[in-house]
Amino acid sequence: MKEQTWNAFSVDIADHVAVVTLIGPGKGNAMGPDFWNECPLVFAQLDADPDVRAVLLVGSGKHFTFGLDLAAMAGEFGPLMADKALAGPRTAFHNTIKRMQLATNAVADCRKPVVAAVHGWCIGGGLDLISAADIRYASSDAKFSVREVRVAIVADMGSLARLPAIIGDGHLRELALTGKDIDAARAEKIGLVNDVFEDHDALIAGARATAAEIAANPPLVVQGVKEVLDNSRAADVDASLRFVAAWNAAFLASNDLTEAITAVFEKRPAEFSGS
Repeated sequence: MKEQTWNAFSVDIADHVAVVTLIGPGKGNAMGPDFWNECPLVFAQLDADPDVRAVLLVGSGKHFTFGLDLAAMAGEFGPLMADKALAGPRTAFHNTIKRMQLATNAVADCRKPVVAAVHGWCIGGGLDLISAADIRYASSDAKFSVREVRVAIVADMGSLARLPAIIGDGHLRELALTGKDIDAARAEKIGLVNDVFEDHDALIAGARATAAEIAANPPLVVQGVKEVLDNSRAADVDASLRFVAAWNAAFLASNDLTEAITAVFEKRPAEFSGS
């Protein structure tokens, strides 16, 4: 992989393991334009690099990620929320969703297995991201939330497509319909993470050990194992992503979305009207 400076990521490669770190630039590694633009490029390069056999995905600072950076991405919603926003703005927004989906798809499609190590908060888009990883671990302080429903959005970056195969339909429906927060112990119980480590240092050490174990195996066989495992669900994931892109292009704009975003910035509970 060629050396390159990223705004939302840092990448370090040693002993056939690439460590990809979320570095913001938003607070809590929130996912703004830089993340959505750079993620497909980062993972495409890792996929093509013969020296990389496994990827470790981590977050910098106190949290993995706060999820979508609403303030930084507000410009993408603006035309859709305008008066008489008909086919033109909706088509443009549909294209935006599909472009953003390339970020999480790039993680899932990377032929080099991805191990996600989560500490602190992992909210909304963070769940989309780690659901695209092959293996997930957490530290004991980790908290998770499929938060989109609480800001009047149907999650459209992969959680609803990929989590059924990871945690089962019942658990996903509970998380996606309530938007509730769960801790690391609950995440392990429902299969969202494979193991919980005492603290951040133990988490990184454990996740790195798994990545190294993968990297020590025959690389083409490892890639074959991942391809075979992914094949059985690829069509369902693709269909789900296409459907939710069309759904949100048609139905995302609402008074409730305006109320949810306003409430977030005013730091108060939202009052939804169903309109």
